[in-house]
Amino acid sequence: MSGAEVKEQHKISPFLVFYLVHTMQIGVGVMGFQRIVAKEAGNDAWISVLLAGISLHIVIFLMYKILLKENGDIIAVHKRLFGKWIGGLLSWVLIIYFIAMSLTVLRTYIEVVQVWMFPDLNKWIFGFVFLLLVYYCLSGGFKVVTGISFFGVVLPFYLLLTMAFPLYHGHFKDLLPILNHSASELYAGAKAGALPYLGFSTLLIYFPFIKDPAKSHRWAQGGHLLTIFIYVIVMIATITFFSANQLEKTVWATLTTWKIAEMPFVERFEYIGIATWALVVLPNICITVWAGGRGIRRLINVKQRTITIPLLILILIVNSLLTRRENIDMLNSSISNIGFYMIFVYIPLLFIFQLVLYKVRKQS
Repeated sequence: MSGAEVKEQHKISPFLVFYLVHTMQIGVGVMGFQRIVAKEAGNDAWISVLLAGISLHIVIFLMYKILLKENGDIIAVHKRLFGKWIGGLLSWVLIIYFIAMSLTVLRTYIEVVQVWMFPDLNKWIFGFVFLLLVYYCLSGGFKVVTGISFFGVVLPFYLLLTMAFPLYHGHFKDLLPILNHSASELYAGAKAGALPYLGFSTLLIYFPFIKDPAKSHRWAQGGHLLTIFIYVIVMIATITFFSANQLEKTVWATLTTWKIAEMPFVERFEYIGIATWALVVLPNICITVWAGGRGIRRLINVKQRTITIPLLILILIVNSLLTRRENIDMLNSSISNIGFYMIFVYIPLLFIFQLVLYKVRKQS
């Protein structure tokens, strides 16, 4: 099945890719990525975050080059370049990655709710209700998922204003001296800082659902640019507000900064922030589950709605079995590392292989 076989009424306008890319990058990672980056790059952590974001502009460019040349999704690219069996194996790895990503987002969000709001929250009940909402969104098709992504960007956007509180109380001299870390430390920080950005890889699956996909390239880059701006602002606010020792011990730095928000109509703003964050988590899970289901449909030719329910049940069961903090950390680290190498190693190699293969075929 090629990208041309997607019916026109199921396709979305190019500008909506802005929201699809951005919403997948602003997930649960923004709640506590600062400690990991600052551990490597110290007060230059914001530079590492900026460098990581800039490098991903190049990766998005390579992804568009790969997909536009094939005029289809990554499943078609794999089959064209590697054949049915090896290409199918690579596609299955990608599908498992997307499903694991949705599991990671859901379990991490539940952990945040348990730690900050309701310690006795039942994972089974919360997970079931949340995934029921996910199924309701998915049953409407990709256009509904795109609409959820739009609201997942627009409605919680006010939370960016909360960074004014740590910036107001922060000490900007903590950013000095600039570039006082080595290149290797900045690279390690950039690697850690790149991990929250990686969700945009779902573009590899929904690419055929974009009308005139070449025009959507600038919107994808724009969505990523907004993400860079947000992460850099959050990182600067965190460095100026926390001391190095405090940040080293603060797991959820963003949530901690919400605690200092003083408003006349609410005492615990972090409760509002965490509740609002459900609007961010929902499209994250919807897109990744949809991408996993779409990939399976392309490989074994079953209806996507048929495969969606077993996927959600699998996510619910595994989510409820993860009870220890160490297991959740291991899941987050594993998915982040796999995503890092897929984006920064596999995509460039795939681009080079496709370029060489097409040149050889053209010459022969």
